[in-house]
Amino acid sequence: MKESRVLGLNDFYMADMDLSHVDDVVLIERLSFTTPWTKEAFISELTRNKCARYRIILKDGRVIAYGGMWIMLDEAHITNIAVHPEFRGIGLGSMLMEDMISVARENGVHAMTLEVRVSNTHAIGLYKKYGFAEIAIRKGYYQDTGEDAIIMWKYNL
Repeated sequence: MKESRVLGLNDFYMADMDLSHVDDVVLIERLSFTTPWTKEAFISELTRNKCARYRIILKDGRVIAYGGMWIMLDEAHITNIAVHPEFRGIGLGSMLMEDMISVARENGVHAMTLEVRVSNTHAIGLYKKYGFAEIAIRKGYYQDTGEDAIIMWKYNL
């Protein structure tokens, strides 16, 4: 497992996600999204999807944040990123983004993409901070509410 201490936060560690982390990730997913991914979906990502890369932040052995992406040839698609509500606002989202961009670079990725709800201004701001640009809108993308998604890309990693 690739693990590293997060600089400046002695109690936090970045690591590759494995099956032992799924329950914590599902909890964060449920606390973060109106239509959360299921436990089975995360298990499938880890065991069947050869394109999937998931990274977590641990504190005292507990997952408190995670991010996932699919690496396909020289592009990466960020599938999800979330921080447990108890740990929001201290920079863990930024740490995840920096780590995911680093992992993408290590895997020969030159561009990254994602979709984000038009109402999720906090996430949009985070992505813009890391050089993602709004490219297009997917009308009615989110089935739970019919909300539009902004498609964002970061080129030239």
